Amino acid sequence: MVASLINIGDWYIFVYYQVLMTCFITADGPGYDHTAYTECKAQPEEALYNGGILKDQPPRSISQFSHSHRLVISLHNLSDGIYSVSTWVKIDGVESTMVTAILSTDGNTSDCVGTVLAKHGCWSFLKGGFILHSPSKSSTISFKSSTGKNIDVETASTSLQRFTEKQWRKSQNHLIEKLRQRAVMIHVIDSKGEAVKDATITIQQISKDFPFGSAIASTILGNQAYQKWFVERFNAAVFENELKWYATEPEQGKVNYSLSDQMLEFVQANRIVARGHNIFWEDPKYNPAWVKTLTGTALKSAVNSRIQSLMNKYKERFIHWDVSNEMLHFDFYEQRLGPDATLHFYLTAQKSDPLATLFLNEFNVIETCSDPNSTVDIYISRIKELKHKGVSMNGIGLESHFSTPNLPLMRAILDKLATLELPIWLTEVDISSQFDHKTQAIYLDQVLREGFSHPAVNGIMLWTALHPYGCYQMCLTDNNLKNLPAGDVVEKLLRSWRTGNLRGQSDGQGSYSFVGFLGEYKATVQYGNRIANSTFSLCVGDETKHVITQI
Repeated sequence: MVASLINIGDWYIFVYYQVLMTCFITADGPGYDHTAYTECKAQPEEALYNGGILKDQPPRSISQFSHSHRLVISLHNLSDGIYSVSTWVKIDGVESTMVTAILSTDGNTSDCVGTVLAKHGCWSFLKGGFILHSPSKSSTISFKSSTGKNIDVETASTSLQRFTEKQWRKSQNHLIEKLRQRAVMIHVIDSKGEAVKDATITIQQISKDFPFGSAIASTILGNQAYQKWFVERFNAAVFENELKWYATEPEQGKVNYSLSDQMLEFVQANRIVARGHNIFWEDPKYNPAWVKTLTGTALKSAVNSRIQSLMNKYKERFIHWDVSNEMLHFDFYEQRLGPDATLHFYLTAQKSDPLATLFLNEFNVIETCSDPNSTVDIYISRIKELKHKGVSMNGIGLESHFSTPNLPLMRAILDKLATLELPIWLTEVDISSQFDHKTQAIYLDQVLREGFSHPAVNGIMLWTALHPYGCYQMCLTDNNLKNLPAGDVVEKLLRSWRTGNLRGQSDGQGSYSFVGFLGEYKATVQYGNRIANSTFSLCVGDETKHVITQI
């Protein structure tokens, strides 16, 4: 299905579709399609879901409207539900422009539901989505350009697919079962290699493979109750502020790593991995006051001293480095040291700590698509630019400071980022304090399930370091470590994403099977007065993991 648009001002005029909703989805419904593209193609690919709701809807004649009309696709009698939207876009008149899809329902304008950095002469893929909490009699999707120039736009292979909440959750659970779990078969044999029937087998998961953690602050030092609470739940940590430049060198030349040393000692003593956050922060207000007064050679000397000091001190002790934090929104160092300042930071970190994963850490990438500084294609362009200049960019950091989550948009953006084939981490997950505790918990549950079930997400970090005054936006507990609603959500999910203690008997073939979450396991086999203990790793794999225990 192909349609053409002509731009009037900064709004596109689109072929006018009339779609009357019918019972399109079967009882089971379609499976979600994670297909996405980031390259600009000579020809558009086929529409996802064969067009979905828009299947077989013929394009009509192009109509020109005034700036106030802003019509694109008209949809009537939409049911409540979760919608995935996609289309291919080609432009003429400028080399490139950001195209934003805007949803309006019953006269009310919604947030952005998708963006694409469209280019002249080839087709670019827009993928997004939206949620309708109640039926809509009349909805439109309109397309807005980031340029004020009059340009022509074509779209092709447009698709709109509806899912129920039940179907969406089913998709998540299916992916969790496929990606985060694996079948195991324990074979019990005797000294002659013969199967042992009716042996008692107990299984205990010792550790989890998937990193799930939280930010901590110096408030955890010396607080035994807080430390115990943290260790019982998390296998990953990040220091909220204690590693940042303003914390380690508040006065020039007076470097102090005492707090970060103690915090690192705590996490490593408990077999918890830690992310390095951060080497530099591009936001001017989060730089040391003395750094803001430097220019030219003096500033260059200071930043070189900072990165060498940090790398020499903590080489191979942090699994990740957020090298130049929030560089899509701010450019403190590039303004002062030139356009290659950030490149220098990454190259230096890469050389100094080559086994650490270097991340581009940014906000408003998956939280929304309304921020023009951090749309998915802007993020991807910066990653590709750094890689082209020699940086081994091998980590995608998504801060994930959410207000009201748009889950299909979040998933669509993750789909596009996944095309880079780099590990993706949700690095600072929380829900805005504008909501009450109950609402925060509901939204947190949605975000965590979406992240854990996505094939490209390799780790999740909460931004919930506990202070006497509370937390940045969202706390899991009160100051007595009593769960708040968000804490209940986290504990419930962590229990459901871990294999509980199992106990069973070997069958006539001497075998016992189960499906477990990825991680480290201990198996104890008892037969009569004989006991055998073994450990094994359950890693990603499609085949059943076979463990042979002799007793």
